Amino acid sequence: MYQDLLDKKKKLAVIGLGYVGLPIALEFAKKIKVIGFDINAKRVEMMRNNIDPSQELESSAFDGCDIEFTNDLEVLKQASFYIVAVPTPVDENNIPDLIPVERASETVGKVISKGDYVVFESTVYPGCTEEDCLPIIENLSGLKNVIDFKSGYSPERINPGDKEHTLAKIVKVVSGCDAESLDVVAKVYELVVTAGVHRASSIKVAEAAKIIENTQRDLNIALMNELSMIFDRMNINTFEVLEAAGTKWNFLKFQPGLVGGHCIGVDPYYLTYKSKKLGYDSQVILAGRSINDGMAGYVAKKILQHIIQNNGNVKNAKVLLMGATFKENVSDIRNSKVADVVKELKSFSLNVDITDPHAESEELLHEYGFELTPTISNDYDAVLITVPHNDYKSLDNAYFESITKPNAIIADLKGIYRNKITGRFYWSL
Repeated sequence: MYQDLLDKKKKLAVIGLGYVGLPIALEFAKKIKVIGFDINAKRVEMMRNNIDPSQELESSAFDGCDIEFTNDLEVLKQASFYIVAVPTPVDENNIPDLIPVERASETVGKVISKGDYVVFESTVYPGCTEEDCLPIIENLSGLKNVIDFKSGYSPERINPGDKEHTLAKIVKVVSGCDAESLDVVAKVYELVVTAGVHRASSIKVAEAAKIIENTQRDLNIALMNELSMIFDRMNINTFEVLEAAGTKWNFLKFQPGLVGGHCIGVDPYYLTYKSKKLGYDSQVILAGRSINDGMAGYVAKKILQHIIQNNGNVKNAKVLLMGATFKENVSDIRNSKVADVVKELKSFSLNVDITDPHAESEELLHEYGFELTPTISNDYDAVLITVPHNDYKSLDNAYFESITKPNAIIADLKGIYRNKITGRFYWSL
């Protein structure tokens, strides 16, 4: 398989061309023949024109790539090595939504042939690949895993907006259904990952490794958020405390903030869901999730308290919210906790304007029911900076004075204006 891919006698296919799948497909397409498959015809057409729908990659990233973009199953059948990179979200009750990965498994089951490989990259709970996905492929194809086709799992480690830690520079965890598949999967990924690969002993180990990466980060941020609430009652600036504590060599430098996106705010629920199925109710992990999911309400109440104390007329009060994406310097709005902040503020009858240099107003309206404001006013009672985009970092005290009332609050969640706001009441987590 490996040599046939290298000699371009066989093709590799990536199913799901979002922020994870497209970079993988393009990296492989610089070395071997690739089929990029996505069910969204509009997205496929954009990529055929060297446009990344996720706005993560420049058009130059498509240069020199031997890739065919399609939503046609007949074209997909030409591949022999399939990589599944579809999203794995949770529903409104924080229950894992396996529909995308199950549908992708159905797609593979319709096109896979004897001797082919399928590798999953989607973040799932340990056991999902072998217990939920592979049986679908087997049932539809009539083929048996290990015997007729080989399988593996290699968790994605793409960090949206990060131009330093790119696919090639991050060690890739790989696994296979047997020794032979592990070796082939490792060699295939070594084609594009210059940082090397780590061979996990089993698919379950690789699945678990991925899910605890983000669970660990979630818990550390939850600790910072809880500390920020404690320090707020003590009139201590959390970022000053972290700066001081960070002078010790083994202090972990996490910061408080809203925890959204499709990884940190989602993955822990996959682990706790599986844990509950096995008869163990998570305590620490869910406690962290509770703190982080509650931060939107906490922030909104701080804004409301200030307005009540300094204005009194809540229904006429205006709030400007700066930043709507799930993290800085990206256009991705999926699972943005900023939407929760907007919902909380509006529940108090506050008038909320939203601005963001990276988000698309139409997408926000479709996903969350609000749009970006076309014009920033000059009489806000509160300005809330939720996402520290680089575009905001050059703004100064004079700017915030120009758009706010004299008794307004500047709520800077990530502390980017610490010691810079002097003309208005300043608050941060």
